Amino acid sequence: MNRLYHVPLSPFCRKVRLVLAEKKIEVELVEERYWEQDADFLRRNPAGKVPVLRMDGMNMAESQAICEYLEETIPEPSLFPTAPKERYEMRRLCAWFDDKFHSEVTTKLLYERVNKKISKQGYPESRNVKDGARAIKYHIDYMHWLLDQRRWLAGDRMTLADFAAAAHISALDYISDVDWNRSANVRDWYAKIKSRPAFRGLLADQVPGFPPSRQYADLDF
Repeated sequence: MNRLYHVPLSPFCRKVRLVLAEKKIEVELVEERYWEQDADFLRRNPAGKVPVLRMDGMNMAESQAICEYLEETIPEPSLFPTAPKERYEMRRLCAWFDDKFHSEVTTKLLYERVNKKISKQGYPESRNVKDGARAIKYHIDYMHWLLDQRRWLAGDRMTLADFAAAAHISALDYISDVDWNRSANVRDWYAKIKSRPAFRGLLADQVPGFPPSRQYADLDF
């Protein structure tokens, strides 16, 4: 059995979970308290980060590398565009969300409000939370601009870029940190991707001590 060591609200784990589900790859989910730096986990990934996918006799780390491996070994259904320019745009947007969005929004909101408590690292820094709340408006506006020109974030078909974005957005929606009234484009995009069968596992997530927002699992939010 394939095995994914993960944390439920980690956007990087969620991105891999979405790809696995979209490609109908069965996997056992194992929650990993990576912050404890357990010796067994460090043997699986010396970087001490999740996700780690145990598959094909390998322990694979880094979400983007995992997703690219899955695309190359299980090409259908494809999540990568065919044309080089479109592939570039997909990879650019994956980096946008996993780097810029993550550092400006996810770490300021999700990590401050949830991860600190779970890992017993103290209380949220109010300044970080305020910075994250301000930054997410800019990112939603940027997504609105992209979706004003395209059906999906990277072009006219759904790609890994949409899963990368949805992984971060869904984790923030769990804790009610997305203003769905700010952009009809973004809301419609998320409603489409949220209704996919691949999303069902994410919508069933429950984190002890942190109940999901009212609309989190609602497809007609």
